[in-house]
Amino acid sequence: MDWRDYWDLITIIALSLILDFLIAFYPDSLLRKALGLAFVLFFPGYVFITALFPEKKELDNLERLALSFGLSIAIVPLIGLGLNYTPWGIRLKPILVSLTAFNVAFALIAIYRRRNAIYPWVPRITLEKIKEELGWEQSSRLDKALTVVLIIAIMTSIGTLAYVVTHSKPGEAFTEFYILGPEGKAADYPTELFIGENATVIIGIVNHEHRNVTYYVQTWLVNLTWDNTTNTTIIHEMYPMPGWFNVTLPHVPVDIEGNWTPQFETNYTFSINRPGKWQLWFLLFKDEPPELPPAPPDGNYAETEAKNLILDAINGTTQSLKLNIQVLE
Repeated sequence: MDWRDYWDLITIIALSLILDFLIAFYPDSLLRKALGLAFVLFFPGYVFITALFPEKKELDNLERLALSFGLSIAIVPLIGLGLNYTPWGIRLKPILVSLTAFNVAFALIAIYRRRNAIYPWVPRITLEKIKEELGWEQSSRLDKALTVVLIIAIMTSIGTLAYVVTHSKPGEAFTEFYILGPEGKAADYPTELFIGENATVIIGIVNHEHRNVTYYVQTWLVNLTWDNTTNTTIIHEMYPMPGWFNVTLPHVPVDIEGNWTPQFETNYTFSINRPGKWQLWFLLFKDEPPELPPAPPDGNYAETEAKNLILDAINGTTQSLKLNIQVLE
């Protein structure tokens, strides 16, 4: 036997390694998606069944083909289940390394078993072999027609699956909006201040909207209460705080493999000159900010349409954050 008798197993080893290269350096390539389907749905079962049954008489071609797909669907989840109990977990790199190792190991075992087989099964893809396998010459016209329809249906299914994979819809569009304490942690927020005392928080934004977005951030100092009788929010005072800003950010993909990294962060320093219990609201708007009514003489927007900005934030229709702050005299 020469190397051509192992062409299928050598090809699987080569394609598995090529896929690793594509994922590392060309993750968005069309070839990566096509190879990825075969890598998960066909290669594991094929090398496994070839290693188990190297003799030609043990299985026919159609049985090997069907078992290759079926066993692949069984093997891949089992490998994932095993990874779930390791420190690496079910992540792209551990899955890729594990499946590549599985494919290469069983392909080498299959090569060894085929070399020592008495009547080894070696796939030969020729028109004559396909006709022989299908019993083409002995088939009736009806059988031939049904066979052609079946082949067309299979090719259509494969084409449809390839189209769905290569033209998949983008993931969910959303924006990360957060505030951190002055040390860059989700702790030590300034919740108790004296009149005129400066405090600092960090405002962060990450764009996952699949497009460039201009963000507008407004900050409002609000005094409100909840009326249990009418089940409504009553806004008593509402003052704009200095430091409103806007920033345009490009889309960044969600990285579930690496460590989370910020896209945009800025320090926001403020002080409050009114004693009492206040809420400092941070409102985030996309593309354009809402129009505000004329400023009242005392600067209190509580009796204007601007109060709807806070009500929308409370209802969740506007993306927002808030700090509860006690201001002492």
